[in-house]
Amino acid sequence: MHPPDRRQVCVAALALAVAAPAAAAFGFDELMAVLAQRQSGEAKFAEQRFVSVLDQPLNYTGTLSFKAPDRLVRTTLTPRQESFVVEGNQITLQRGERVRHLALDSMPELAALVAALRGTLSGDGSTLRHYFKPTVDGAAARWTLKLVPLDFRLLGVVRSVRIDGFQADVRMVELELADGDRSVTMIEPIAPSRARSATP
Repeated sequence: MHPPDRRQVCVAALALAVAAPAAAAFGFDELMAVLAQRQSGEAKFAEQRFVSVLDQPLNYTGTLSFKAPDRLVRTTLTPRQESFVVEGNQITLQRGERVRHLALDSMPELAALVAALRGTLSGDGSTLRHYFKPTVDGAAARWTLKLVPLDFRLLGVVRSVRIDGFQADVRMVELELADGDRSVTMIEPIAPSRARSATP
């Protein structure tokens, strides 16, 4: 029995490689599909703000909650209690007995930052693309989303937003400001995310 021709073996191996399905790429659209499975969630957060004029970072802790499509609540517990509620185009700020109501579209820079978080939490790719140039690294099990503002006015305030996560859970948000200051928020879900049940 003659040994197989080396050229035939190479051709056969190449044919198998071509026929084998390629691993599915994981990019922005795939990440949005994963994130869109979440409809609500609650989490604890710990934020550090690094300000150039201060020797030590500022520390904040509290809770976050989200309910699709657009309700986002941040409740700060330390160093002082205050809340920030966004629903639709309305913002409600409360510190002690003082309550303020604002329209989100009256503050374009804040509107873009809220869009970054709400768009990520809800898997709303069109909203994110409206404000940012997005890039994704990693896979569904562990991913990083980087958002760079498209509007030059926003770039004058925010250099980039980096969001890290596992599956549909956002675990870290890093905000880098144009003046060099930045904040890092670590997020710990109170309950693991669950995909929406498929309709029978």
